[in-house]
Amino acid sequence: MTLLGQFSLWIAFLLALWCAVLGFSGRWRTRPELAATITRSVYAIFAALAVASVSLWKGIIGHDFNIKYVAEYTSRNLPPYFLTSAFWAGQRGSLLLWAVVLSIFASLAQLLTSRRHRPLMPYVAAVTSTVTAFFVSVMLFGGSPFERLPYTPVDGRGLNPQLQNIGMVIHPPMLYLGYISITIPFAFAIAALLSRRLDTGWIQAIRKWTLVSWLFLSIGITLGMWWAYVELGWGGYWAWDPVENASFLPWLTMTAFLHSVMIQEKRGMLKRWNLGLIIGSFLLSIFGTFITRSGLISSVHSFTQSNVGYFFLSFLLVAGTLAFTLLYTRWPELRAEVQLESMLSREAAFLFNNLILVGIAFSVLWGTLFPILSEAVRGTKITVGAPFFNRVNVPLGLLLLGLTGIGPLIAWRKASSANLRRQFAAPVLAGVVTLVALLASGMRDVYPIMAIALAGFVAGTVTQEFVRGVRARRRMHGEAVPVAFARLIGRNRRRYGGYLVHVGVLIYFVAFAGMAFKVQQTATLKPGESVTVRSPFGYDYKFTHIGVSQFEELNRVVSAATVQVTRAGKPAGVIVSEKRQHVDSFRRPTFEPSTEVGIRSGLREDVYVVFAGSVNGTEEAVYRFDINPLVWWVWYGGVVLALGGLITMWPGGGGPAVARRTVAGYGVTLAREGTAEAAR
Repeated sequence: MTLLGQFSLWIAFLLALWCAVLGFSGRWRTRPELAATITRSVYAIFAALAVASVSLWKGIIGHDFNIKYVAEYTSRNLPPYFLTSAFWAGQRGSLLLWAVVLSIFASLAQLLTSRRHRPLMPYVAAVTSTVTAFFVSVMLFGGSPFERLPYTPVDGRGLNPQLQNIGMVIHPPMLYLGYISITIPFAFAIAALLSRRLDTGWIQAIRKWTLVSWLFLSIGITLGMWWAYVELGWGGYWAWDPVENASFLPWLTMTAFLHSVMIQEKRGMLKRWNLGLIIGSFLLSIFGTFITRSGLISSVHSFTQSNVGYFFLSFLLVAGTLAFTLLYTRWPELRAEVQLESMLSREAAFLFNNLILVGIAFSVLWGTLFPILSEAVRGTKITVGAPFFNRVNVPLGLLLLGLTGIGPLIAWRKASSANLRRQFAAPVLAGVVTLVALLASGMRDVYPIMAIALAGFVAGTVTQEFVRGVRARRRMHGEAVPVAFARLIGRNRRRYGGYLVHVGVLIYFVAFAGMAFKVQQTATLKPGESVTVRSPFGYDYKFTHIGVSQFEELNRVVSAATVQVTRAGKPAGVIVSEKRQHVDSFRRPTFEPSTEVGIRSGLREDVYVVFAGSVNGTEEAVYRFDINPLVWWVWYGGVVLALGGLITMWPGGGGPAVARRTVAGYGVTLAREGTAEAAR
């Protein structure tokens, strides 16, 4: 099967090169049969890569340890459900996953795109095939997943203990789907530039793809936060780690695009900006892949150092140069159809929103690259830690949260003073009431107070929008409140799904603010001894050490420490934290010991217990106890955000009421929007 897999990679590589050359040549314009050939080539690339993937799966499931990749990331006693994650646990397998998923997306783009966008599709195929050819070339010339060993080990090394978590079965594929699907909007943007079809047609073709990419990135980032929280044992979920930052960067620019593209659809503005955001998002996805594979940064998320980092750096530089050069050559054709009429308009709010998002992205990129740049220039690596990122991005994030509530309240073109008073009265009141309540409760930390008060303001905005929409439907159709609410969302999914996304974002901010009140305490306890930790909510937790037990499981030897917990004097159950030594099928140690955190989650706070080890092999145990406020709300916010994203991208449900016509040789946007429209 390895020969078949390697042969399939070569077939996919040659097909991708053929498709790219044929697509970029433009000969298909006068020969329709060539356009059909290009489409069939895209499908053939997928078929070849599917065969390669099946070949690797067979080696993993069949424990073919003569394959180097299988020997490095699996073992005979690895639980079956983690064999799945072994496919993408290593660098070579993850590259194959990237290539095959990209070929699936490229095929779906050819299959599902409306016929009116067909003139773009050969160029789209050429771009996706070029990117696919690159990833396959990295496997062929930088390290094949089908490389064989000169001997066959009796057992493999197994999977890194930190990856033996259900989160790593789901998190990497979600993140990869987000990264990879960015290629499709990028391909449409390049196709629009090459074909000079620079109206809103290419935007309409990629709207769903952009939402798909953004949604998968959102889910992947949230699942990554959850994995870091439950698996790494440091008590948090975001550390501004370079690989965390690498996934956050394209999410920021995609979020900016999803807001600014509405201005182009409704008003014919920001054409150059939107193309720049799409190109930048794609390049940032490649940058993230480079970061994880170059060995230039140290991270628990990154792969080991190898020569493939140079492949990605070269591709990043070439792709960026060609894409922005092409954009520059089309610059005169991308003039705005109208100008910004007022700073008190929704266009201006969206523009400020974009500037803040891009500002955050720049600060994160700079902080991520600074250690690399400092080492290259001065020979000394200067690490940029969480304090820098927090100092710069927390104020920007609060501004962004405020604009999340302001944007929907302001009219397009120019808002009148009467409109502003009517729109802002209730949301501002909600924010002020929240602020007063926080101050009355004794809270004095500035940033948390601002975050929660602004969240109250945004909640007031979203509530007002839903209430007005439901009232309009009841007035026009006489519907009951639940029916009016459901149909309001169903008839304008893009608008009200977006509001649900805003709700998810405000929940995130409130949860992040809660971690400012985290309490942490360490203790060394003998069986029967206790320690008391004060909760930020004013009651005490008492932890009583019961003892340490040892036992064996399928692929590990476990030392488990147990504590009895009481909250405010009432029993709250027991929490177990473990030290694990993973072993192969011959019971030989395979990795350094790992820690399994004990967590009891609640709506207010999480109790987080880390067993740091025994004292001289006795039952005396060293613990770290954390009380983490509002962590549960991070995961709840992620669910709400994902639900809003799904509603927004669901087929049908209307979109922006935009009619376009040509007057005197240039486009004029006619925007029609209002509550009455939303109620129809």
